[in-house]
Amino acid sequence: MPHDGEFAEYRSIRRLTENERVQGLLRRAKQRDISQDELALSVLKLSDITTKSWEPELVLAIDGSHQPVQVEKGFPGSEIGYVTVSAVLMDIAKIRELDTQRPVDPKAFRETENATSVDRAFPGCNIVIDDEQSPVASLRKALFETFQETRLFSDAETLLDTYQALLKYKKSEAVRQKCPFKDNCLSPQGNYKFGEFTYKCECVKQGTLYSTDALRIHEGMVSDSANGAMFAEIMQTIERVSIIHILRWFEQNNLLYLLKDVGLVIDGPLALFGNPAGLLIPVKEELRRINEKAKEYTDGADILLVGVEKTGFFVNHFERIDQNKNGTFGMFLPQTFALISDEYIKKNIVFSDSKKKYGDDTYFGRKLFYKTKSGARVVASLPMLDISHEDASRAEPDQYPRLADALTLFDQLASSRFPNAISPLISAHAEAAIPLNLGSRVLEDMAKRLIKERNR
Repeated sequence: MPHDGEFAEYRSIRRLTENERVQGLLRRAKQRDISQDELALSVLKLSDITTKSWEPELVLAIDGSHQPVQVEKGFPGSEIGYVTVSAVLMDIAKIRELDTQRPVDPKAFRETENATSVDRAFPGCNIVIDDEQSPVASLRKALFETFQETRLFSDAETLLDTYQALLKYKKSEAVRQKCPFKDNCLSPQGNYKFGEFTYKCECVKQGTLYSTDALRIHEGMVSDSANGAMFAEIMQTIERVSIIHILRWFEQNNLLYLLKDVGLVIDGPLALFGNPAGLLIPVKEELRRINEKAKEYTDGADILLVGVEKTGFFVNHFERIDQNKNGTFGMFLPQTFALISDEYIKKNIVFSDSKKKYGDDTYFGRKLFYKTKSGARVVASLPMLDISHEDASRAEPDQYPRLADALTLFDQLASSRFPNAISPLISAHAEAAIPLNLGSRVLEDMAKRLIKERNR
């Protein structure tokens, strides 16, 4: 890496291009023929699966943002991570009504959206809070407090209550993690035993444990470097637990019948990556429980939950195969879609010869490609609400709950402003986004001021 202000010369480029070992490796690399993709992917029409007209009444979109910020605190590299997750409720029925009365009153249009946000700061490298003994302990405490103090509706349970309900699906004997006090824990094995809320380690030191320790996010803290990846895990965990939190609110308020006309949309795939992936089975099981109960009040209609990806391998692949031979876009006609099998993914998108299906340890949704009525491309995933949905050897419409309704949702809400985006997520992102430059300066100044006030 260059020093600050130093620019590399071209000698290294010349050495690389002329190096025989570099050239040899590149010659050995396999290249795929795009025509093979065309033969492997079956493209269907929306009209093939539409049995009745449906329009969403409400859409609730969830998106998050995170920003690590270094602060001057006497230790080098001291870092705080700011995380915000926003949920935006959009009245689609009202928007359709306003659309018939153009020009639309801007005030009336703004009133079709309501937003709520979770905004928190988390300790990173060299940040110690209260009477804690380390940055890791400080992070564990701050994460627990965030779940304990957060609710997305004023009459809802806390996010911690939702998390505790998920934790009940985990079996104690299946937990294979070390006690957070592994370097000082005096129990024979030093294994972590999860419990409810706050409790004590079983060893004589009686260290404080939190139920959120089971997320293992603290294990990702790097003691002498930036922790952007850890803050990203916190953000995605809050987003995914918020889905369950919202669905449980519908259940607790006897509003499950409304889910027939409500769409839930989250930024990114329906998956949990990294250390929190251990929450995958609990999320999947609770989704299925709520879905089965909801179907009693929705004439058998499943929950409409959608993950939408803006970037990544699947987005790039869809863009690449949606091209004619002359390079123009158009291989997918408007209102056509493709469902993706495990074989297709491993052969064409993420090369693998593993017997385990792609995303087996991380995904609770199945991916699909859709070209909307307006010509926008959408890479989405729908939840696996039944065991049959998990059979990745095939990709059939019956494995994608509310498939026709999801595609109809994309037709109505696809954005003309940004690629691979739908309007509710744009609104949620606007609520959650932290500007990289201005935002980091403002947050750094705030951190400096508050830390100084505390230490006076």
